[in-house]
Amino acid sequence: MASVLVVEDDQFVRSALIRHLTEASHTVRSVGTALEALREVAHFRFDVVILDLGLPDLDGAEALKMLRGITDVPVIIATARDDETEIVRLLNDGADDYLIKPFSVEHLSARMAAVLRRSRVAAGDVPPSRVIQVGGLSIDPLRRQAELDGAALDLTRREFDLLAFLAGRPGVVVPRKELLAEVWQQSYGDDQTIDVHLSWLRRKLGETAARPRYLHTLRGVGVKLEPPNGRER
Repeated sequence: MASVLVVEDDQFVRSALIRHLTEASHTVRSVGTALEALREVAHFRFDVVILDLGLPDLDGAEALKMLRGITDVPVIIATARDDETEIVRLLNDGADDYLIKPFSVEHLSARMAAVLRRSRVAAGDVPPSRVIQVGGLSIDPLRRQAELDGAALDLTRREFDLLAFLAGRPGVVVPRKELLAEVWQQSYGDDQTIDVHLSWLRRKLGETAARPRYLHTLRGVGVKLEPPNGRER
């Protein structure tokens, strides 16, 4: 059971979501505006937020940025917009997942379950594990902390999960399908999602796709992480 905030101004859609989530034994609160959503997350703890983009007072994309300023609660975007550029921008702005309307309740349930699994891992509901050292990278999965050459890296939850997964397999090319399954907990998805997060990580590691240091993409095969000198420290 999870605590869910539904941010949706369409009363019909809102009622359907509330009914479905309640029947699935989730605790649900709902609002119809972005400002109400910000007040809710400031006063209550939620496990996941389902955020519509077409809100009457503020565009959902702007609301997402404001939410990210005060909380790291997982956010699933519910939108009728299917423009790839906008979807990438939403992921860049901190969305954990997105659904294109209309979507089935089964699809929503599957996406919520995946997001909640990742959230529980992020909260530390996993056994203690060793610190991973790859070159100048030091990654502590238990404390969810990462450093590069002694300097702390400011990573989002998904960035950390991706980096830790790859660092646990240094020098091994990991297929994109495996990344989706293990990091995103999805059996299918858009490669663009992986590319966006790899781009974020590269910037924070001080590298680019054209001049990689740790992260290497093998087109059509997968991604690997290895130290700049090719040897694990």
